[in-house]
Amino acid sequence: MKTGNKQKRVLLIMSSVDEMGISGKQTGTWFTEVAAPYYILTEAGFEVVFASPEGGDAPIDLLSMKEPFTTEYTERFVNDPIANYAVSHSRKLRSIDYDTFDSVFFPGGYGLLWDLASDSHVVKLIRDFYESDRPIAMVCHGPAILRDVKKSNGEYLVKGVNLTGFKNDEDSEIELLHHLIFSLEDELKLRGAKYSSTTNWEPHVVEDGLLMTGQSPASAAPLAIALRDRLLADTEVLAAAE
Repeated sequence: MKTGNKQKRVLLIMSSVDEMGISGKQTGTWFTEVAAPYYILTEAGFEVVFASPEGGDAPIDLLSMKEPFTTEYTERFVNDPIANYAVSHSRKLRSIDYDTFDSVFFPGGYGLLWDLASDSHVVKLIRDFYESDRPIAMVCHGPAILRDVKKSNGEYLVKGVNLTGFKNDEDSEIELLHHLIFSLEDELKLRGAKYSSTTNWEPHVVEDGLLMTGQSPASAAPLAIALRDRLLADTEVLAAAE
């Protein structure tokens, strides 16, 4: 299914969780993984809509707002009242007709392990995007949401698919692996994914069909650029057909 939108629409889905289980550690969505796609996609002329399970103020991981994790995109975002309003007034995910969107983007951060990854609505949304030929972009811990996603034939969506995501060595480096509810790398491999990674914290983007994944925060911008280029190509095809 192609939406036929003249202005491409991208649904950017954030976590509503700001605490890592019972550890008490603050979390949320990783800042540059929201800011980079927001600017890269809106500046291409696309509409980006922020959504979260609970709606309203979607939490940002405070660590990601500090050096050395800030980027040119986060610096712009902090001083951008429109962008700040969008994050603090995210739409409630279940109230959105996601069939009107051309793509979905999942930024990472640890919060999503506790809500998005086990949300049946999100699992169905990903399957519906996949089976209607609309690209799915996920960065850092975002691909963890694929853990329970199955195609209509009952097979895990990731089986035999090339992908990446935040690796165990990166979680261990910041001493958080033992706080997590599950390991992205381990669970996706168990479901048959062809997982790959590069040096810790370096950009690494893998595209396999409709699934587009990035390993770590440094992958957010190149992943958003890859999604932008794919949607622009779709726009050119649509224009040529008319």
